[in-house]
Amino acid sequence: MLEILNLESLEPLARTRLDPMLYDYIAGGAGDEWTLAENRGAWSRLQLLPRMLRGVANRSLETTVLGTPVAFPALVAPMGFHGLCHADCEEATARATAAEGTIFCASTVSNVSLEAIASASGDGPRWFQLYVYRDRGITQELVRRAAAAGFSALCLTVDTPLAGQRERDRRNALRMPAHLELGNFPASHTTSHHQGRESGSALAQYIAAQWDPGLTWKDVEWLRSISPLPVLVKGILAPGDAALAIEHGAAGVIVSNHGGRQLDSVPAPITMLEPIVQAVAGRGEVLIDGGVRRGTDVLKALALGAQAVLVGRPVLWGLTLDGADGVRAVLRHLRDEIDLAMALAGCAAISEVRRELIL
Repeated sequence: MLEILNLESLEPLARTRLDPMLYDYIAGGAGDEWTLAENRGAWSRLQLLPRMLRGVANRSLETTVLGTPVAFPALVAPMGFHGLCHADCEEATARATAAEGTIFCASTVSNVSLEAIASASGDGPRWFQLYVYRDRGITQELVRRAAAAGFSALCLTVDTPLAGQRERDRRNALRMPAHLELGNFPASHTTSHHQGRESGSALAQYIAAQWDPGLTWKDVEWLRSISPLPVLVKGILAPGDAALAIEHGAAGVIVSNHGGRQLDSVPAPITMLEPIVQAVAGRGEVLIDGGVRRGTDVLKALALGAQAVLVGRPVLWGLTLDGADGVRAVLRHLRDEIDLAMALAGCAAISEVRRELIL
């Protein structure tokens, strides 16, 4: 299995395996990429205050997220196009995530179908990330299929009315490789990613043509009305929006800036976590993504009120380097770092990670 010193070490190794255009798509952010860098930097400004002699010989990292048991409080974030990294696409990531006992969140724009992902997940828990299309019939059908395939929650991404100013993708004239498909859609959707319109990013053009920029909070209620599954609203940074999400029927929110890929100059999610937890006030669950690379990051998020974190790019680097085994290695490494951080901080169980741990 892939040997990992730390999760940051994986990116330069994966870069040597990837076409430069595809590496830039995965690694890049929006605008000047200030927010992309801030997502990492903000974690380092939080300090932990450990407690001693707490009896940490026997530790448990198990918890629940939306009532689903997980082996440790880190989930795999929704990311499109796993086929850019490995021939087994999302099926490899889903198998690995299930084997490590946590939740895989499948993207609307996966390279294989949600049914294939469900099959690869087996009995493992899985969520479906949803973009709302201008053609609401497409969205309704995706929701129906997700429920039928055993996905247990919907993650409604709300921060992408249009694609962010991803200059690496524009410079590279981003196109999806010819051998890959959009697994959840007919061939015409795949063709638009292969060809695009002259210059620029084919993905940005697809988003502008297909995804509905007119969404409002009423659409959260609409989604709840057509879905038997709980809805998490992903892409929340303002505490007021977190409160509105709950008021309109969401089961929780994911504090996120889309990995720094949408609006540049916005705050890192970890800097907004505590006020968002206060705004939600126990009426739903709060999760967070954005720059998670260390077990200490996870500990900080839990101490500030998150139920769990979602991990993105390191999973794709592991997939690039060693397929499903690489993803398992990434998740095991993070789990082991969480375990060590808990022991050194004086926490024997997730329930013991409290606000007092943050200086």
